[in-house]
Amino acid sequence: MNTNAKKPLPAWLPLLVGSLLVIQFAGLGVWQVSRGLEKAAEQEAFSSGGGFTSFRNGTEVRSYQPIKATGRFDGEHQFLLDNIILNNRYGYYVVTALELDEDEPLLLVNRGWIEKPGLDPDIDAVAVGIVPVEGSVTVRGRVGSLPRPGMRMGDDAIADRSRWPQVGVYPTSADLEKSLGRPVEPFVLLMDPDDEGGFLRHWVPPEMGPSRHYGYAFQWFAMALVLAGLLVWHTRKRGFK
Repeated sequence: MNTNAKKPLPAWLPLLVGSLLVIQFAGLGVWQVSRGLEKAAEQEAFSSGGGFTSFRNGTEVRSYQPIKATGRFDGEHQFLLDNIILNNRYGYYVVTALELDEDEPLLLVNRGWIEKPGLDPDIDAVAVGIVPVEGSVTVRGRVGSLPRPGMRMGDDAIADRSRWPQVGVYPTSADLEKSLGRPVEPFVLLMDPDDEGGFLRHWVPPEMGPSRHYGYAFQWFAMALVLAGLLVWHTRKRGFK
């Protein structure tokens, strides 16, 4: 008698594993649908018309909502967001803090894109001037965010905090808060192309639209359906033992 013979796996084990996979596939499909709905809402918000809503600290805003804010630009403390490619050219986004009130968080304004003058540019020579330099100014734009990388490398996105403007590679709001020494609003104002004092601005919604998310959702749902059918067929064929 062979006592070393392996016992067959219980019939319920493949059913259990397969059921868990079906649930996981279906969950991924639901997540892709939700992301598609979010992207559709963002695109609708971006294409919607209407005037610019006045913003003050605490005002609720949505993605790409047109707003306007009045304050003073901090021209002495600006940021150059590096590694921004436009039309196959390397450059920076120029981000400037707008002080709405002394006791309120700063509003970060993305004033647009400028081309990088060289592989190792002299940051002091980069033209990031403010118009007007002094006094109150009303800035219009859309509610946006800082550019995000596919994968964040390293701990500190700003290597040199001893000089201005500071250069950062995909910094977060927390990185900019650390440099400014003050809290900032949880979004970035994408400066309107018609406003003065900015650079090249061509804001568009995320490249990956809702249709691609819906396509991925269809694939996940199809995989879940096929696997569920195989499990039903396997159960009927073998039964539980």
